[in-house]
Amino acid sequence: MIGRLAVRSLTAHPIRSAVLAAGFGVGVSVMAILLGVAEVVLDQARSPSLVGGGDVVLRIGPQVPARLVLSGTLQADALRDRVLVAAPWHTSDLFLVKNDGTTAALSVRGGIPSLERALGDPETDTAGWQDTAADAAWTRVSPAESLRLIDAFHPVPDAPEWADSWAEWLYFNGRAGGAQFYLTFMVGPPDADGLRPAGVRLQLDRGGRMESYSASAKLTQADVDRAPELSIAGNHVRLDGLRYIVELDLAGRGGVRAAGTVTIDAEPGRLLPPIQISGARGWLTGYVVPVMSGRLGGALRVGGAIVSFAGGTGYHDHNWGFWRGVSWQWGQVQHGGRSFLYGRVFPPPEAADAERLPGFLGVLGPDGPQGFATNVRITEQNDARGLPQAILVRGRGPTVDITLHFDVQSREVTRMPEGPLANNVDFLQMRGTYTVSGRAGDERVDFTAPGSAETFRSTEGAHPGARAPVPEALRREPRR
Repeated sequence: MIGRLAVRSLTAHPIRSAVLAAGFGVGVSVMAILLGVAEVVLDQARSPSLVGGGDVVLRIGPQVPARLVLSGTLQADALRDRVLVAAPWHTSDLFLVKNDGTTAALSVRGGIPSLERALGDPETDTAGWQDTAADAAWTRVSPAESLRLIDAFHPVPDAPEWADSWAEWLYFNGRAGGAQFYLTFMVGPPDADGLRPAGVRLQLDRGGRMESYSASAKLTQADVDRAPELSIAGNHVRLDGLRYIVELDLAGRGGVRAAGTVTIDAEPGRLLPPIQISGARGWLTGYVVPVMSGRLGGALRVGGAIVSFAGGTGYHDHNWGFWRGVSWQWGQVQHGGRSFLYGRVFPPPEAADAERLPGFLGVLGPDGPQGFATNVRITEQNDARGLPQAILVRGRGPTVDITLHFDVQSREVTRMPEGPLANNVDFLQMRGTYTVSGRAGDERVDFTAPGSAETFRSTEGAHPGARAPVPEALRREPRR
């Protein structure tokens, strides 16, 4: 019936029907042509040959140090032999002002002449266009220089509301044999005299017994500007090429001293680039991991005993920002040449909405990065005292599908009632065992290894950033 009505409607006005059919046909054809042309234009716009040649174009935001990509990420074992030329370039707007006061806007691009020519860009074949001294800072940067770049301390931002909570620190941890250590070199905000309060804290675990050693001093701004070459009360961090050399002489309880030298070796490309989070009224926090996993060396004399770290495995990160009202969850584990790192920051509510700041999980393999995820869930299970006894981390993304189960074996609890990190909560540093399973890149992962974790506890026994009750049970997922 419907078909008969349609036929009669079309045949009743044959000319009108023919015109409509032709119009629809032309419209569909034009749309198909436009879509095809748009796809070709888009492909051409993305073509490396239009921006100076090469096979791959990487577009990075202004918050990522491009020199770090050149001398860090692209120096990873998985990429080093495959990169013939890496030529950085930058686009910007240029405004020309005419004699009559009118302006003309132009889009310009700047690059490094020698590298652009190496890519075969014909537009750079100009005799007067040569590398300058500033260009050499890009073409000759080494992995060691990259470490200094990302490990340098930052100027204190002009944010009066948060100014008294600024702190920046170098953190190291490591394990060898039955000994493990946590070490922090921290610098606070300037005081009324322009001096920066600073401190060194060593936590040494020998056979399950935690010992603490510390020292403090005030530094000038010039002292701080030398970081990562940092000296506090006779304790020093030095960077010699890719090796961090830490010299310690710290006092502990009962007059016992911990003194000696510990070294940790970085490797090109095996790092986590800087991450910085910004919030309202100038609030910010930042984090970088120059050494995801490095070889330890050296030893400490503690009382009359020698604690050796030769042949052990170490880790080094660097934090900066405003810390009043801030808490976090963090953990790391190493096994079989891989390093796994996860974390989440909980800012003060007046600075940012914690629900909108995702966690992260990254995996670094023997040859470089294997993947990361920002779809990360970190769940803590408390014991009867409100302290974490297990942590479950689930990270899902295009390149990783990882589950980490952390069994807490020991905790070091620190109350921070004053100073830049004052939150009137307990800071927990934990040691234990991770059970890790899932996929990293194209490889299966399934292992158990010792590792570390950090979190906070309010007086109610929950993480200060938690918005929902902690589940009563935390079940380990079956191995796959």
